[in-house]
Amino acid sequence: MGEGFFVGIILTMFFKPRSVLSQLILVFGISLSACASFFGTSGTPTPSLPTFTPEPPTATPPPSVATVNGEYITSAEFQAELERYISAHTALGQTVSDEDANRIVLEDMIAQALLVQAARDAGFELTEADLQSRVDALAAQIGGAEALTQWQSAHGYNDASFRLALKRATEAAWMRDKIIADVPTVMEQIHVRQILTYNEVDANTALEQLKGGADFDALAALYDPITLGELGWVPRGYLLNANADAAVFALQAGSYSEVVATEAGFYIFKALERGPHLLTPDALLTVQEQALHNWISEQRATSEIVLAP
Repeated sequence: MGEGFFVGIILTMFFKPRSVLSQLILVFGISLSACASFFGTSGTPTPSLPTFTPEPPTATPPPSVATVNGEYITSAEFQAELERYISAHTALGQTVSDEDANRIVLEDMIAQALLVQAARDAGFELTEADLQSRVDALAAQIGGAEALTQWQSAHGYNDASFRLALKRATEAAWMRDKIIADVPTVMEQIHVRQILTYNEVDANTALEQLKGGADFDALAALYDPITLGELGWVPRGYLLNANADAAVFALQAGSYSEVVATEAGFYIFKALERGPHLLTPDALLTVQEQALHNWISEQRATSEIVLAP
C-alpha cells in the first residue's frame, strides 16, 4: 500500500471541502483515478469446413500499465491521472519526483479498482440514471453545465472520462463506507502522559530521575509546561511511530516506559488508565483509516495484480 492511497482516498473520505469546486478538485485532482475493464470477445466465425472450427479472434488488449483481477488500467488513463496529480501538487506549491508520482498514482488506481470490484461483488453498481442525477447536481451547484464542462476541460476530462471517473469514485466510496461502518466507536484505549525531550541525554536523565522516585507529572510539566505532557486517550495504532505505539500498549495503568527514540524526539510514556473508552473524532478517523488500509492490503494479497513490464 503506497502513501498515495492516503493522499487520495483518505482526503476525499474525511475532508469536508468548503465548496463543490474544491470537492471536485479533491476527488478528481489528487484522488483515485478510474479504470475500466476493456475485455471483450469477438464473435466466432462460421467454419469453412464441417470438420474444423477455428479459434475465435482474441481481442487486442489496450496499452496498459497493469491489470487488476483481469481489468485493465490503461496507459491513457494512467497518464491522464498522473498529469492531474502533478498539476494538483504544483498548484499547491509542492513538488513530487517522477518516481514517487508514478508509484503513488498507480497505487491509487489499483486501490480504487479493488474497491470498485468489491462494491460490485456486494451488489452495488451505480446506474446510468443515478450517475446522471449526480452529474446534474454537480452542474447545478458549480454554476451550470457550462461551468462543469469548463472544469472538466481544465482538469483533462472530456464528458465520457469524467462520467467514468465519477462512477468509479462513487462505487469505491460506497465500498469504503461499508468497510469503515464496521469500525467500533468504543475500544480499548490507554490514557497517556508523556515526557518528551529532543536529545537522548535529557531523556535518560529523566528516566533515571523517575527510577529514583521523581514524580512523573512534575517532570512532564517541566519539559512541556503548556500541555503538561497530556496525550489523552489513544487507541492502538493511533501514535504515528510504531515503536511508540508498541511501548504504550505494553504498559499497565500506573507504569511508565523506557526511553523510546523516534524521529520527533525521545519519549517516556506513562499509562494513567487503561480500558474501553469512546474514541475521539480524530482517533475514530485514524482507526477507520487503519481499517481501510488493512482491507486494501488483504485484497491485494489475494488478488491477481499484474504490472506491465
